[in-house]
Amino acid sequence: MNPPPEPIADEVLMGRLQAGDEAALNELMVRWEVPIKRYLGRIVQNAHEAEDLAQECFARVFQHRARFRPGARFSPWLYAIAANLARNRLRWWRRRPAISLEAWTEAGGFAVASGADASGQAETAERAEAVRAAVAELPLELREALVLCVYEGLAQADAATALGTTVKTVEMRLYRARARLRERLSWLGR
Repeated sequence: MNPPPEPIADEVLMGRLQAGDEAALNELMVRWEVPIKRYLGRIVQNAHEAEDLAQECFARVFQHRARFRPGARFSPWLYAIAANLARNRLRWWRRRPAISLEAWTEAGGFAVASGADASGQAETAERAEAVRAAVAELPLELREALVLCVYEGLAQADAATALGTTVKTVEMRLYRARARLRERLSWLGR
Protein backbone atom coordinates (compact mmCIF):
# COMPACT_ATOMS: atom_id res chain seq x y z
CA MET A 1 0.00 0.00 0.00
CA ASN A 2 1.37 3.39 -0.96
CA PRO A 3 1.65 6.13 1.66
CA PRO A 4 -0.61 9.16 1.12
CA PRO A 5 0.98 11.86 -1.03
CA GLU A 6 2.65 14.77 0.72
CA PRO A 7 0.47 17.88 0.75
CA ILE A 8 1.53 20.59 -1.65
CA ALA A 9 3.34 23.42 0.15
CA ASP A 10 1.48 26.70 0.53
CA GLU A 11 4.28 28.50 -1.28
CA VAL A 12 3.94 26.14 -4.26
CA LEU A 13 0.19 26.79 -4.32
CA MET A 14 0.86 30.54 -4.32
CA GLY A 15 3.21 30.05 -7.27
CA ARG A 16 0.44 28.21 -9.09
CA LEU A 17 -2.02 30.98 -8.22
CA GLN A 18 0.41 33.57 -9.56
CA ALA A 19 0.70 31.53 -12.76
CA GLY A 20 -3.07 31.66 -13.25
CA ASP A 21 -4.26 28.45 -11.55
CA GLU A 22 -7.23 29.84 -9.61
CA ALA A 23 -7.98 26.39 -8.14
CA ALA A 24 -4.85 26.83 -6.00
CA LEU A 25 -6.69 29.54 -4.07
CA ASN A 26 -9.39 27.03 -3.14
CA GLU A 27 -6.79 24.72 -1.62
CA LEU A 28 -5.27 27.60 0.35
CA MET A 29 -8.71 28.62 1.58
CA VAL A 30 -9.47 25.08 2.73
CA ARG A 31 -6.20 24.97 4.69
CA TRP A 32 -6.25 28.45 6.14
CA GLU A 33 -9.94 29.39 6.58
CA VAL A 34 -10.27 28.13 10.16
CA PRO A 35 -6.93 29.50 11.47
CA ILE A 36 -7.59 32.92 9.89
CA LYS A 37 -11.16 33.10 11.25
CA ARG A 38 -9.88 32.04 14.67
CA TYR A 39 -7.15 34.70 14.60
CA LEU A 40 -9.51 37.45 13.41
CA GLY A 41 -12.15 36.44 15.94
CA ARG A 42 -9.66 36.78 18.77
CA ILE A 43 -8.55 40.18 17.55
CA VAL A 44 -11.91 41.80 16.73
CA GLN A 45 -13.86 39.78 19.32
CA ASN A 46 -16.80 39.13 16.99
CA ALA A 47 -17.47 35.91 15.06
CA HIS A 48 -19.59 37.51 12.33
CA GLU A 49 -16.99 40.18 11.66
CA ALA A 50 -14.26 37.53 11.66
CA GLU A 51 -16.19 35.64 8.94
CA ASP A 52 -16.46 38.78 6.81
CA LEU A 53 -12.83 39.72 7.35
CA ALA A 54 -11.66 36.18 6.51
CA GLN A 55 -13.50 36.36 3.19
CA GLU A 56 -11.94 39.76 2.53
CA CYS A 57 -8.53 38.34 3.47
CA PHE A 58 -8.73 35.63 0.82
CA ALA A 59 -10.04 38.14 -1.71
CA ARG A 60 -6.92 40.20 -0.98
CA VAL A 61 -4.71 37.13 -1.40
CA PHE A 62 -6.15 36.73 -4.88
CA GLN A 63 -6.07 40.46 -5.64
CA HIS A 64 -2.46 40.90 -4.49
CA ARG A 65 -1.10 37.49 -5.56
CA ALA A 66 1.54 39.18 -7.73
CA ARG A 67 3.00 40.82 -4.60
CA PHE A 68 3.85 37.48 -3.00
CA ARG A 69 7.61 37.04 -3.29
CA PRO A 70 8.89 33.65 -4.45
CA GLY A 71 10.91 32.10 -1.64
CA ALA A 72 8.90 33.89 1.06
CA ARG A 73 6.81 31.94 3.57
CA PHE A 74 3.06 32.08 2.96
CA SER A 75 1.72 32.09 6.54
CA PRO A 76 3.35 35.37 7.68
CA TRP A 77 2.16 37.05 4.47
CA LEU A 78 -1.40 35.79 5.02
CA TYR A 79 -1.43 36.80 8.70
CA ALA A 80 -0.11 40.26 7.73
CA ILE A 81 -3.10 40.73 5.44
CA ALA A 82 -5.45 39.54 8.20
CA ALA A 83 -3.79 41.77 10.81
CA ASN A 84 -4.14 44.83 8.58
CA LEU A 85 -7.80 44.09 7.92
CA ALA A 86 -8.45 43.65 11.66
CA ARG A 87 -6.67 46.91 12.50
CA ASN A 88 -8.66 48.77 9.87
CA ARG A 89 -11.94 47.36 11.20
CA LEU A 90 -11.06 48.28 14.79
CA ARG A 91 -10.16 51.82 13.67
CA TRP A 92 -13.46 52.04 11.79
CA TRP A 93 -15.34 51.09 14.96
CA ARG A 94 -13.46 53.69 17.04
CA ARG A 95 -14.38 56.45 14.59
CA ARG A 96 -18.09 55.74 15.00
CA PRO A 97 -18.96 56.69 18.60
CA ALA A 98 -22.61 55.70 18.16
CA ILE A 99 -21.52 52.07 17.81
CA SER A 100 -19.53 50.84 20.76
CA LEU A 101 -17.09 47.99 20.41
CA GLU A 102 -19.05 46.15 23.09
CA ALA A 103 -22.19 46.35 20.94
CA TRP A 104 -20.32 44.39 18.26
CA THR A 105 -18.86 41.89 20.70
CA GLU A 106 -20.62 38.59 21.08
CA ALA A 107 -20.80 36.93 24.46
CA GLY A 108 -19.14 33.55 24.55
CA GLY A 109 -21.70 30.76 24.78
CA PHE A 110 -21.22 27.60 26.77
CA ALA A 111 -23.40 24.52 26.99
CA VAL A 112 -25.38 24.22 30.21
CA ALA A 113 -24.98 20.94 32.03
CA SER A 114 -27.00 19.42 34.82
CA GLY A 115 -26.07 17.52 37.95
CA ALA A 116 -22.65 17.29 39.58
CA ASP A 117 -20.99 18.05 36.25
CA ALA A 118 -22.62 21.48 36.08
CA SER A 119 -20.49 23.18 38.74
CA GLY A 120 -17.25 22.03 37.11
CA GLN A 121 -18.42 23.17 33.68
CA ALA A 122 -19.63 26.48 35.10
CA GLU A 123 -16.24 27.07 36.71
CA THR A 124 -14.44 26.15 33.47
CA ALA A 125 -16.74 28.47 31.53
CA GLU A 126 -16.12 31.27 34.02
CA ARG A 127 -12.36 30.85 33.74
CA ALA A 128 -12.50 30.72 29.94
CA GLU A 129 -14.61 33.88 29.83
CA ALA A 130 -12.23 35.64 32.23
CA VAL A 131 -9.25 34.75 30.01
CA ARG A 132 -11.14 35.82 26.85
CA ALA A 133 -12.11 39.13 28.45
CA ALA A 134 -8.57 39.76 29.72
CA VAL A 135 -7.08 39.08 26.28
CA ALA A 136 -9.71 41.34 24.68
CA GLU A 137 -8.71 44.18 27.03
CA LEU A 138 -5.05 44.05 26.02
CA PRO A 139 -3.86 46.89 23.78
CA LEU A 140 -4.05 45.86 20.13
CA GLU A 141 -0.30 45.45 19.57
CA LEU A 142 0.02 43.17 22.62
CA ARG A 143 -3.11 41.19 21.68
CA GLU A 144 -1.88 40.67 18.10
CA ALA A 145 1.49 39.28 19.24
CA LEU A 146 -0.13 37.04 21.86
CA VAL A 147 -2.76 35.62 19.50
CA LEU A 148 -0.28 34.96 16.69
CA CYS A 149 2.38 33.31 18.87
CA VAL A 150 0.35 31.60 21.59
CA TYR A 151 -3.01 30.79 20.02
CA GLU A 152 -1.99 30.42 16.37
CA GLY A 153 1.42 28.89 17.10
CA LEU A 154 3.48 31.13 14.83
CA ALA A 155 7.17 31.45 15.52
CA GLN A 156 8.19 34.88 16.80
CA ALA A 157 10.04 35.56 13.54
CA ASP A 158 6.92 34.79 11.51
CA ALA A 159 4.78 36.92 13.82
CA ALA A 160 7.27 39.77 13.42
CA THR A 161 6.99 39.47 9.64
CA ALA A 162 3.19 39.38 9.81
CA LEU A 163 3.08 42.44 12.07
CA GLY A 164 5.77 44.36 10.21
CA THR A 165 8.09 44.61 13.19
CA THR A 166 11.19 42.99 14.65
CA VAL A 167 11.51 39.73 16.58
CA LYS A 168 12.71 41.72 19.61
CA THR A 169 9.53 43.83 19.50
CA VAL A 170 7.38 40.69 19.36
CA GLU A 171 9.30 39.25 22.33
CA MET A 172 8.73 42.46 24.28
CA ARG A 173 5.01 42.54 23.40
CA LEU A 174 4.60 38.91 24.46
CA TYR A 175 6.35 39.61 27.75
CA ARG A 176 4.12 42.62 28.44
CA ALA A 177 0.95 40.78 27.39
CA ARG A 178 1.74 37.84 29.66
CA ALA A 179 2.59 40.14 32.56
CA ARG A 180 -0.72 41.99 32.20
CA LEU A 181 -2.64 38.74 31.94
CA ARG A 182 -0.87 37.32 35.02
CA GLU A 183 -1.80 40.44 36.97
CA ARG A 184 -5.39 40.56 35.69
CA LEU A 185 -6.00 36.82 36.17
CA SER A 186 -4.21 36.28 39.46
CA TRP A 187 -7.52 35.35 41.10
CA LEU A 188 -7.72 32.22 38.91
CA GLY A 189 -4.81 30.65 40.76
CA ARG A 190 -6.73 30.61 44.02
